[in-house]
Amino acid sequence: MHVFSRITRLSRHLDLARRNAFLSHGLEPWEFDVLSSLRRSGSPYALTPGVLMSELLVSSGTMTNRIDRLETKGLVKRSPSPSDRRAVLVSLTPEGSRKVDAALKSLLEDEQAALASLTDDECEELGRLLKPLLLPFDN
Repeated sequence: MHVFSRITRLSRHLDLARRNAFLSHGLEPWEFDVLSSLRRSGSPYALTPGVLMSELLVSSGTMTNRIDRLETKGLVKRSPSPSDRRAVLVSLTPEGSRKVDAALKSLLEDEQAALASLTDDECEELGRLLKPLLLPFDN
């Protein structure tokens, strides 16, 4: 029981650190999730709303609302798909790209700080030990 209690406590601390890293750059966690999905897609950093829905596991109504809100903030823009005039692409604006990159940098720095008390070998071992615990949830 102590193992899962510690994992739960750690998860709460990591969630809070993640939220704070994003908020320090003016982003809510859901905003970071959308922007980082676009960023990971590679140049030109554009996806259809349907692909975003699938990646983020949200409904079409939720995705539309999120895109609307990000577009209002100037972080994404909608444009017609060059390959299908009926389709729309959602892409990062320069401001959206800047914000997601800065938030990711902060997050990675925080994660490195959290692991600073472990050696490289201990980090590898921790990853190896956690993997079988996650497998049932990943399938």
